[in-house]
Amino acid sequence: MLAPVLAGLGLGFSLIIAIGAQNLFVLRQGLRREHVLAVAAICAISDAILIALGVSGVGFVLEAVPWLVDVVRWAGALFLVAYGVLAARRAWRPTGAALGADDTQQPVGAVSPQEGVVEPHRTTSGGVTHAGSGEFLLDPEVSASQVRSDIRSAPPAATRTRLIPALLTCLALTWLNPHVYLDTVFLLGTVANTHGDDRWLFTAGAMTASIVWFFGLAFGARLLGRWLSTPRAWRILDAVIAVVMIGLGVSLVLPH
Repeated sequence: MLAPVLAGLGLGFSLIIAIGAQNLFVLRQGLRREHVLAVAAICAISDAILIALGVSGVGFVLEAVPWLVDVVRWAGALFLVAYGVLAARRAWRPTGAALGADDTQQPVGAVSPQEGVVEPHRTTSGGVTHAGSGEFLLDPEVSASQVRSDIRSAPPAATRTRLIPALLTCLALTWLNPHVYLDTVFLLGTVANTHGDDRWLFTAGAMTASIVWFFGLAFGARLLGRWLSTPRAWRILDAVIAVVMIGLGVSLVLPH
């Protein structure tokens, strides 16, 4: 009973932690502490829907054509091994994927938790210093007309990303990404159906991996930022992914 759940959990984690635009977006939102709960929930629910569709659809086909079980098992094994080889290649020859330093900084005008004061963004033009808090430090030697002109042209303080644009971006990165369909509908659905009557236990494990990963990634981003800010960290992550994926692929075709 427990083995299919652990298999789904392991494969789900192996697929989901691969470097991609979706994970980087969740990390960025977590680092900025913007709509973290909503973003994580959309990613987890989307994964659950796609995995369930994959298991249900592939299962129906396999019941109609039983000999496809061996075909999909070998296809899944080849896909897993290929995925692992690509991860190993990224670990050996990194592409430089990492969190930029600007992603770990607080938004302009944010309240510093250490000091409890607004950190203004200052720009100076024509003797007028504009602070993000809305204050203007005036040079007494500058004329009043020049001050009014500079105030009108001063840049506004940076604002938080609104909820709707953030959610639409998250949905686009999830549902418009072909790799998501390969991982969930095709791969997880295929592997789940190799477990026969235990396929929904496997599916529950894979869904649990998505929930744990996205919520942990979003809410733990502040802690992860210091380690995910270098390409070396992603190389280590890719190396782990390569080992797990290739191992799972080989296990699919070995005699049980």
